[in-house]
Amino acid sequence: MALSPENAPQGEAPSAPVAAEKFSPRRAILRGLYDLTSVTVSAVVVVLLVFVFGFRMVGVEQRSMHPTLEPDQSLIVTAFAHNIKQHDIVIITKPEEKDPLVKRVIALGGQTIRIDFTAGDVWVDGVLQDEPFIAEKTHRIENLPPLNISSYPDHDVGELRVPEDSVFVMGDNRNDSRDSRDARIGCVRQEYLLGKVLFRIKPWGVWNIYDNLPEKQK
Repeated sequence: MALSPENAPQGEAPSAPVAAEKFSPRRAILRGLYDLTSVTVSAVVVVLLVFVFGFRMVGVEQRSMHPTLEPDQSLIVTAFAHNIKQHDIVIITKPEEKDPLVKRVIALGGQTIRIDFTAGDVWVDGVLQDEPFIAEKTHRIENLPPLNISSYPDHDVGELRVPEDSVFVMGDNRNDSRDSRDARIGCVRQEYLLGKVLFRIKPWGVWNIYDNLPEKQK
């Protein structure tokens, strides 16, 4: 038999009815929008921190780095790479150039580069370079005062010692690239290096740009 309030045991208060929480579509929508906004703002802040403090995205405009890079691809570049190495891909920003240049480092400061334009061979400090990343051998010879061109009976050869604070760069598409062989570019001082290219972000999933280096450098 149920106990009435009058018959309830002394010391125990009758239980109060519990009101069910009423579902509010408006409250659910607002909560969802708040969560989405929080996630979006966090992502934007992270991206800004990454790009403002040393990382940038640079687009490829020309075919001078074919077959490694193609127009309309996008690259992630770090400005923290102070130990640039031979065969690194770098972004160059010179005051007289309208757009950034994407090139590969062939020789470092203090090294001597020698190009046999007839045979198409490149030598650095007397070592013939293994260059599996190029489209074709190096024959382009015009506009090259920095290289001190010498003509031999069967060969046109250019040779240059790279200044200590500079690098000598060329595009992988050797015969369709304006680079350090050209007096308008010449050896590039370190202050004009925006940074080293780390990887490719577009097209998505094709990240690696250093998979065509000589075996000993992989």
